[in-house]
Amino acid sequence: MPKKVHHVVRRTGTRLEDPIIEIPVAEDIAGVPGIPQIEKDVSFYSREYPLETQNIEKAADREWSWSVYTPEVFEYRELHEKANAPFVEAAATTGDIEPTVEPVGRDITEDIRRKSYELGFGDVGFTRYDRRYAFASKKRWVKFQGAICVALEQDYAQTQSLPSLEAEYAHFGTYETENEQCLALADFIRSFGYHAQVHSPNDNSAPFLPMFVEAGMGQLGANGQLLSPHFGSRARLAIITTDAPLTYDEPVDYGVHKFCQECLVCSDRCPARAITRDKVWYRGVEKNKLIYDRCRPVMSTYEGCAVCMKVCPIQRYGMKPVMDHWVEMGEVLGKGTDNLEGFSIREKGYFGPGELPSFDRSMFEFPKGTKDEWLFAQFKEKVDDGEGPTAEETSAFLTELKEILAKGTTTIGDE
Repeated sequence: MPKKVHHVVRRTGTRLEDPIIEIPVAEDIAGVPGIPQIEKDVSFYSREYPLETQNIEKAADREWSWSVYTPEVFEYRELHEKANAPFVEAAATTGDIEPTVEPVGRDITEDIRRKSYELGFGDVGFTRYDRRYAFASKKRWVKFQGAICVALEQDYAQTQSLPSLEAEYAHFGTYETENEQCLALADFIRSFGYHAQVHSPNDNSAPFLPMFVEAGMGQLGANGQLLSPHFGSRARLAIITTDAPLTYDEPVDYGVHKFCQECLVCSDRCPARAITRDKVWYRGVEKNKLIYDRCRPVMSTYEGCAVCMKVCPIQRYGMKPVMDHWVEMGEVLGKGTDNLEGFSIREKGYFGPGELPSFDRSMFEFPKGTKDEWLFAQFKEKVDDGEGPTAEETSAFLTELKEILAKGTTTIGDE
């Protein structure tokens, strides 16, 4: 028997000329717009325990990951870093660029929306930049309050080949395109007489997802990714902040939070067993918590993994077909089928529904924390081995530590 529809979400398409799409949200999965959260707790954690970018907080494993790439992945990542670095460096100083004309003195939201689609973005939304989520090292860098959230779709066919080098071409190639488009959109905003600061997706100023949710562009999925109405989690996100007059969008209830708990295919199929089935309250937000220390080594070793993206039915089939099917049949579209749940992992083979690979315990032994923390941990092991470090080892430790501190926190990274 068809389910009763609680409300229907109407969204524009991924191009200006596309028709409006209508997404039904069944009564049994209707929830709250945006992300279930306790505002005072979000503020408390932001104030007392501010977030920090993984480029700093997880720098040790980000550097280690290069050591487990296949030669082909290593070569491609080097090419990507070389191609992308100029865009990231250019974005870092965009907040200091002064407009060359006087402000037009009117709301330019729709001008920016049209230009975003013309540049090739698949979705755009507007909200306030929430400084509570800004990384500690970026709080002073962020200059403006208005946040323009842009999403660029990752190639569909390549994404379905996850985990693979072909999918990594889509992953990192999309970033290169997006960075270039963001710089162009910032120039466009300045042509109206306003400032524009590009927050590169490869040098994030904050977790972008909460602001995309506030802009009505999707909701937080159980896989920890933005599930958007057009391409599920198959998108790369970036933000441009500005002092231009904007009209903010509102968060939307797409039914994702309760639907994900009915689905949980991402949790069942995660090769690393890294996605919790039950929601928890974390930093004031209700979510399925990702176990980073299980996810990271598998992701690094096996071409970015991202099985949790591949097996999400909203990514695979689209939000409207999935929600239509839920209303009509009361089932998660594709659940239990090879079409949705099947995946292959290099050197381990194919895994259908109910099947998962196994890994040696050594897979999950990798560097933790910042570079200096990991260096100190290694030095401590030498001290604790009964013989103590040699004079040469002590000297090498101090030299490397000084180099790390001198370099500061300028590492560029993208995931």
